[in-house]
Amino acid sequence: MPATLSMEAIATLAALGIILILCIVLFRKVIGCFLRLVLNTICGFVLLFALNFLGGFIGISLGINWFNAIVVGIFGLPGVGLLLILQWLLIV
Repeated sequence: MPATLSMEAIATLAALGIILILCIVLFRKVIGCFLRLVLNTICGFVLLFALNFLGGFIGISLGINWFNAIVVGIFGLPGVGLLLILQWLLIV
């Protein structure tokens, strides 16, 4: 049995290698975005908790739930302002 590979086998292995590298690169970016969203959502929970704790002194409060935390996680501090404006518009 010869120990050499045919040109088709070499081309197939090269294509599989390129596809594997592309999948790893794409998967790394997706995982990075997902982890960033999770970290920002956790920071959003902390910010909402601090807002409810400190905002009680001046009459500002937002519910601590997943929707509010994700909005704050995606938009950051402007997300808090957005939620406060939405709350004010829905109450008035």
